[in-house]
Amino acid sequence: MDKLKAFQKFLNETFLNITIENILISLLVLFVLLAIKKVATKMFLNALKRFAKRTKTKVDDQIIEIIEPPIKSFLTFLCFYISFLILNLGANYNIIALKIMITVVIIEISWAFYRADSIFSQAMENFFKKKNSEIGLSFVPFFNKFIKTSVVVVGFILIVQEWGYNIGAIITGLGIGGLAVALAAKDTLANMFGGLTIIMDRPFKIGDWVKIGDTEGIVEDIGFRSTRIRTFEKSLISVPNSVIANTAIENFSRRGERRITYKIGVTYSTSREKLKEAVERIRTMLESHPGISKNSTLLVYFTEFADSSLNIFIYCFTNTSVWSEYLKVREDVNLKIMEIMEELGIDFAFPSMSVYIEKNAVKL
Repeated sequence: MDKLKAFQKFLNETFLNITIENILISLLVLFVLLAIKKVATKMFLNALKRFAKRTKTKVDDQIIEIIEPPIKSFLTFLCFYISFLILNLGANYNIIALKIMITVVIIEISWAFYRADSIFSQAMENFFKKKNSEIGLSFVPFFNKFIKTSVVVVGFILIVQEWGYNIGAIITGLGIGGLAVALAAKDTLANMFGGLTIIMDRPFKIGDWVKIGDTEGIVEDIGFRSTRIRTFEKSLISVPNSVIANTAIENFSRRGERRITYKIGVTYSTSREKLKEAVERIRTMLESHPGISKNSTLLVYFTEFADSSLNIFIYCFTNTSVWSEYLKVREDVNLKIMEIMEELGIDFAFPSMSVYIEKNAVKL
């Protein structure tokens, strides 16, 4: 009996103005709720996943995967909130706890929408692919970033309003320092407008091989502030969009052909007949070559008497712009030209100098 009274006295004692009895009950409830939450959440999500597998679309599977972490996090906070109410700290503390719980709800919903950007982007990408709209596809990365930014901003505004702050006053306060912010962010704004220019003008898209100033490589991402280009040395370069908007852009992926142009020098000992025949055979070879474009300019002429050679000018285009295929065609053309020269017995010239020594008899 004495032990029971002592235990009852212990339960009535306070710690930080909270009775030990309420603390123990709160902890017990928290433990039970967390255990129930773990089992119930697992059963509920597994049931949803089984249902989603029976459907033809994959969107519901993605939605479940997206909402799973926010749901688990929310239910954990809900368990702590219920156990906190059991402490019975008073109306003021309960109001604060409720505001915290509402804030958690806003954060969890925002988190779910933030994670769902991939679904919106994929749907938008599929739509523009069906419409065969390149400008729409180029806009998808911007749309993705816009969704994330909008979710964060809206979530922040809702949280600020929930805690009783006047968002209008905050915006007005920001407007007072707007000039300073604008000056500090002028480069960022210039980059954003540069990004919009890239989308509207469409000088390139993701995957294109471009050269912008001294930077050459494959476009990996088009962002609000900069465009990332992977060089052929595998380094990643971020070029500000404001620079791109004011720089000449060479897009190698947009061309369907690549040019071959050079001069062939043969020796001065080559006869006029052989030189004429060489020019005609090279021209015929290029006109019939499967790798040389028939719709572009093709020129083969004996053009000049150089210091140590007779020069044949060659100018044509390949059917492909792919570098490896272009090199293969060019190699084949070079070998065929060598074959023609060998058959005609014509030697290639190289820079040389002939020295003539004249001996005059000197009479004394």
